Amino acid sequence: MKTKSLLCVLLVVLAVGLMSASAKAAGFKIIIMQDDKGAAERFQPLLAYLQKKGVEAALVGAPSYSAAAKMFTAGEGDAMFSGSGVAGTLIIKDLATPVVRPLTKDGHSTYWAVIIAPKGSPKYTGAADYFSGKRVIFTAVASAGEFFYRSIPNIKNVKATINIAASHGVALDALARGAADVALIKNRIWQDKGSNYPHLEQVGEDKGENPDGPLMVATRADQKIVSAISVALLSLKEDASPEAQAVKEKLGIQGYIKTTKEDFKHTLSLLEKAGVTKAFDYTFE
Repeated sequence: MKTKSLLCVLLVVLAVGLMSASAKAAGFKIIIMQDDKGAAERFQPLLAYLQKKGVEAALVGAPSYSAAAKMFTAGEGDAMFSGSGVAGTLIIKDLATPVVRPLTKDGHSTYWAVIIAPKGSPKYTGAADYFSGKRVIFTAVASAGEFFYRSIPNIKNVKATINIAASHGVALDALARGAADVALIKNRIWQDKGSNYPHLEQVGEDKGENPDGPLMVATRADQKIVSAISVALLSLKEDASPEAQAVKEKLGIQGYIKTTKEDFKHTLSLLEKAGVTKAFDYTFE
């Protein structure tokens, strides 16, 4: 009888433990950028895939990089598919660590800033004076936008008109409409959309690469759930199941690759040159 009673107690404890883990997983929130139409829809198959792997998660949409960063910092998400600029900032602030990043169908997992201007414009010299008197547009707190711009030596002494765009695509559209003289955007956006703007051209670029779209997890997050998500996403590439295929198709990726702080060497250098510290509040004065 004692043995049976002990067994019953152990089974109850195990059941409570499993329910607790399930409840925690169900509350695991992943912030995504909704800077373009259909972003949330593209990520839905990922939730189904994680569920198949035993992890219940939910998506939380953010309208901009700055908003996503502040939401994450406020505890509104346990993880975030982030731009590298925000990701690097979270690393500097000791708020999150990277675990994986997507590998595109073309084999890309990094990006860098490019400078776009009307055809016939002077080439970027690498000096801050290049932007003097110009209307410059870029995305806030982005490695291929504001952080790249603010990392340029002596840029604070240059008189330029700064405009903030909600996304790299929006910045490119604004430049095309004549609302700016130069745009700083992701090279991948230019590769994908550049042919639509024959009157624009690339006049310069950053010389270093940044991890593209890493999954950042909060340092306070449940590490068992984080580990389960990491294992699931790293297995995606070789998974031929319908759920895995749906993720790859919707997100346009081969799968995910392991990502660590070491992959952010250039990004962190960029941010430090731009003046980012632990006290940075995701907004420059």
